[in-house]
Amino acid sequence: MISTAFTEFRKHTAAYLDKVENGDTVVITRHGRPIAEVVAPTDSGSKSWKRKAIRLNIKGASLSKVLLAERSKNSK
Repeated sequence: MISTAFTEFRKHTAAYLDKVENGDTVVITRHGRPIAEVVAPTDSGSKSWKRKAIRLNIKGASLSKVLLAERSKNSK
């Protein structure tokens, strides 16, 4: 567990969030009293917003081409 003052946390937020992402808990204090705890989410499937997305491949017509065709047909 890491303890830091609010102003220090505010100045170095990215570094502290990297520590949380790696499993640490950060306790934020104001005037020496704890005001918040920052912890990683409990859902193991969402450890990072930087994870790769699943690519969706669907056979058939391109959605953008279908939409453009519908728009040009309806605008006449």
